[in-house]
Formats: sequence, C-alpha cells, structure tokens
Amino acid sequence: MSDAIKHECGIAMVRLRKSPQYYIDKYGTPAYASNRMYVLMQKQINRGQDGAGVANVKINTKPGTRYISRYRSVEPSAVNYIFEKISKKYKKAKKLGGHDGLSDAEWLKENIAFTGEVWLGHLRYGTHGENSIETCHPFLKQNNWRSRNLVMAGNFNMTNVEELFGKLVQLGQHPKEKTDTVTVMEKIGHFLDEENQRIFDKYKHQYTNEQITQFIEDELDVARILRRSCRDFDGGYAMCGLIGNGSSFVVRDPSGIRPAYYYADDEIIVVASEKPAIKSAFNIDFKAIKEIQPGHALVINKDGSYSEEEILPAREKKSCSFERIYFSRGTDPDIYQERKNLGKALIPQILKAIDFDLKNTVFSYIPNTAETAFLGMIEGLEEYLVAKRKEVFLEGKPHVGDLEELLNFRPRVEKLVSKDVKLRTFITNDDDRDTMVSSVYDTTYEVVRPGVDTLVVIDDSIVRGTTLEKSILTTLDKLNPKRIIIVSSAPQIRYPDCYGIDMSRMKDFIAFRAATALLKERKIDNIMEEVYEACQANQRASENFVKRVYEPFTDEEISDKIAEIVTSPEIRAEVKVIYQTVDSLHRCIPDHLGDWYFTGDYPTDGGTWVVNKAFKNYMEGKTIRAY
Repeated sequence: MSDAIKHECGIAMVRLRKSPQYYIDKYGTPAYASNRMYVLMQKQINRGQDGAGVANVKINTKPGTRYISRYRSVEPSAVNYIFEKISKKYKKAKKLGGHDGLSDAEWLKENIAFTGEVWLGHLRYGTHGENSIETCHPFLKQNNWRSRNLVMAGNFNMTNVEELFGKLVQLGQHPKEKTDTVTVMEKIGHFLDEENQRIFDKYKHQYTNEQITQFIEDELDVARILRRSCRDFDGGYAMCGLIGNGSSFVVRDPSGIRPAYYYADDEIIVVASEKPAIKSAFNIDFKAIKEIQPGHALVINKDGSYSEEEILPAREKKSCSFERIYFSRGTDPDIYQERKNLGKALIPQILKAIDFDLKNTVFSYIPNTAETAFLGMIEGLEEYLVAKRKEVFLEGKPHVGDLEELLNFRPRVEKLVSKDVKLRTFITNDDDRDTMVSSVYDTTYEVVRPGVDTLVVIDDSIVRGTTLEKSILTTLDKLNPKRIIIVSSAPQIRYPDCYGIDMSRMKDFIAFRAATALLKERKIDNIMEEVYEACQANQRASENFVKRVYEPFTDEEISDKIAEIVTSPEIRAEVKVIYQTVDSLHRCIPDHLGDWYFTGDYPTDGGTWVVNKAFKNYMEGKTIRAY
C-alpha cells in the first residue's frame, strides 16, 4: 500500500497441556514454549511495530512464589528485545542451578520467571495516542487472590467506550483511564470478581477459606464471565485473557471482524491472528488450523481441557476484507489466491482503459505488497490472449495483424517502481519537502518508449492519495509515457474504520475529497449541509447519512475526479485511476465480506454512529478521531 496506514494488532497464545517436565524431557530445553512464542510473534511482526509484550502464568505454584511475569517494550525491535531478556532468565537458571537446574521443571517454576505453562503475546499497532510502555499490551489487573488476577491483550477497538465507561462508574468503580483497553479489562475483571464471589458463597458455610480458594480455581466458569462482560461491547475484537489460576480464553466479536485462529493437540493449544504464524511455529498442516467462530470464545480451563463456547449470538459474518487485501501475510494459501483473483478481476476495466492496445502498454506494480495482485493481473492478461488465439485459430474469427505475432505475443512486464531507502526531509521549506518526498520512489529508465507507451501500475489500495500525488506519479512521469493508469485492487475507500484500522477522519479519504469537489462543481453542495443537519439531529441513528454525499455520482465519475486531484500541473502524461468494484471484491474474497470502509454498511450500530460523527467533525473543522 503506497499510503501507509496503521492497522490491526497481533495476538499469540500458547498453552502447554502436559507438565513442564514433559517438554524438557522430549525437546531437551526448558524454553520450548518461549521459543514457539517467539516464532509466533516474529511471523506476525507485520501486525505491530509500535511495541510488543509477553506475559506468562505458572499453574499450581506454592504461596510466596511469583506466578505472573510480564515484559513489554517499545524498542525498535521490541520482540527481539523482550525475548533476549527472557533468554537471560534461562542463563540465570544455569548459573544458579547448574545443568540440573535447566532439566528440573519444578525447580525452574519455583526460582525462574517465564517458566510457566500459559503464554500470551501481543504486537501493537497504535491507531492513536502515544507509544509508551503503559500503552503496550498485555495489561495486568492484580489481586492477592490468584483467581482474581487478569492479564489481557487484544486486537480490538470499541465504538462505545463512553457507554462502557459509564457502566463501570454505575457499578461504583473509578477507572483510571477512559480507553477501550482499560474499560474492557475492568468490565471483564468485575465479572471475574463476581464469579469468584459466587463460588465462595456456594461453599462458605462448608469449608475453610483456604479450601474454598481451591474450589474457586477449579470451578471458574470462564464462559459465564464472558457472556456477562461482552453483552454491552460494540466493536471489532479478538481478545485474549489469562487468569491467575491458569485458565485462559480468546473471545471474538459476533460479526467476526477481527481474526483469530487456533490449533490444539495433546501437547499444546496455540492461538494467533494469522494461520501462517501457527504453521511456521509448529510445522503443522494448514487444514489442522481452525477459526474461532464469531461470537464464540475458545475457553481453556485450568486442567488444560478446552472448548469453543458461544458467548453472544453470531451475526452475519463480516470479517475485515482488508486483512485479505493487505494486512495479513500472503503466505496463507487462501489469501495468496484471493490477492491473485483481485488482480485478475480488474482485467476488463484495464483492457477498456487501454483501448485493448496491449502492444503499447507496460504493466508494473507498486512494491511490495501489490506483487501478488500483479501476478494475478498478468495471469488474467495471459488468459485473455489465450481466448483471443482460440477465437482466431479454432473459430476462424478475423484478426488484424500478423498471426505469428499473435502466437508469440506476451504482455510487457517491467519493474518500473522501486521503493528507495527512507529519506528524511530534515529542515526544509514546503516546496523542497515535496521534492524530497518525490524521491522516496525510484524508477527503471529506458524501458518505456517516450510518448508511445501507456503504463498500467497496480497498488493494493489508494486511501489518501498523498503518495500517489507527491511521489509515484512524479516518478513515473519522468519516463515520459503517453498515459499513466493507476489501478487499485481494492474499491474506493469512502468511510472511516472504527474497528482497528487507522482511518477515522473523512478529510483523509481521496474519494471523499473527490465527491465533495463534484458536489461543489455541480452546485449541489447543499447536500453537505443537509447531511450535517441529519448527523446533528440523530446522534444514535441507525442510518449512515454520509452515503448521500456519494449518491449523485457513479464510481467512474469519482475515480476520474480522483485522477484529476492527484495529477499536479507538472505531470505531462494523461492520468487515469481505476478501482476494483465491490461486487468483484466479494467474488474474489467470498468468506470475508467486511466492506464498511467501501460501502458504508457497518456491521454494528456503533460503526454507523462513528461515520456520522466523523462527518459532523469534518463540517465543524475538528481533526479529532470520531471514536
């Protein structure tokens, strides 16, 4: 994606189902779980480079023994930094206990941190706010009763934080922050406390407090806690939690917006945001990896037994399509094929745009994540040529030109754009800064025929259009092509996201800028005031009023206006922008239909409230996020 945006965080969990001694004996190391967690997190590093954190819980420790350990970091290589610190614990074990210490699981649990059975990892992409240790997951809610301790991390954004905060205050709490992370943790923590109390009351006249503590740890009903906690949540979430007694969970929102996958066998249970991470860490078949169903939680009990429990009734599944277009690693075989299909689906629009003149067209892509869609695009062109040859040679249809040329013709493919090393603008004026920005991308010279060739360059998506305007078009225009056609494998991004992606302000979207410009040109910009009045009067409406801004125009009209906006006066070539259609998107990615940033059809009420508020902020000149 040429316009960099921050997006969904990454989660990872490992639960050992056998005694720690088993893994030392079988794998020859006390760091089996630590090593697997490291791989899970490194393979998801694309999901968060603002910080990372790891927590570990030991089960059945003696009183006086530390049983929860946590490291968090905002260092540039946070994952490596954390696991280097953890590795020092094992070096300490060797120093204190000698070789036998590394082979004795019980000794390790009593003396060395990060030697427990339950692991939780998090990779942070901060969609807003500061990057500090305090903002890094996992978060910890501590208590002297082991079964009241809660460690949480997640990939989520809540749209109704104000409402959740108010409910906590009504319960008599005094939350230290008004953030979705804190409010969610305090909400679950409240019902964890109530569950502890329920079991305590059940046994309080029959057993001692010490005995009751054990009953509580063994009988905690985690699914019940989550059902009571999550019923007020509005947002997209995949939330992980560790309880001090050794129980754990991963709960997913009812629309399946945020991803969560797991694998279980008799040795381990593992959870991650992406399937390839699990595949790499444990070398298992992709087919063995399961998806946690929307509205369900994977609940892992203290004894290592597990089940997938319904927490909230599932809604229509609206998994984030951007996961497939851009965010998740393309090493997942399904995602790889979907991205190729997205490139292939654009062929009819591309052929029309170039007047079917393949001979004078050069095809390329914006590195690096658009490469797979580019391969699909070229595959689609090859299929088009095969069909044309069949028409001529098998069906006898007429053909203009040499038949041998038709047989041997291949699409012209070149790597025209290369992303150079990061350049810093230092202290400079605005005009010179634009010149510096334009140098971020470099190009390959002498492969384009000046004034003759059309360039077709594919990108994952075009959000703001800033990089396109300031860098890519300037770079390509240096080749002196006749035309430049920029192709987006995603549809036009018209609306904010409020479930994880850093796209929250209307003014940031090039499609919105294009629509408002068209409204003004056609003297129908009174629509803007009408939408603003509707947003003001209906703060909790279920209707997305902002759709009215786009209704007067076809997709192509908006695309043409986008091309006009991003084409500076210095660009000599004719510029056209082509976007994927929503219908084609759904055909290419049939199992991940979350498309609210393209269509404005939000899967929760909170999403609709957010888009209307975002428009209201725009009209009032406010640059704050809308949730």
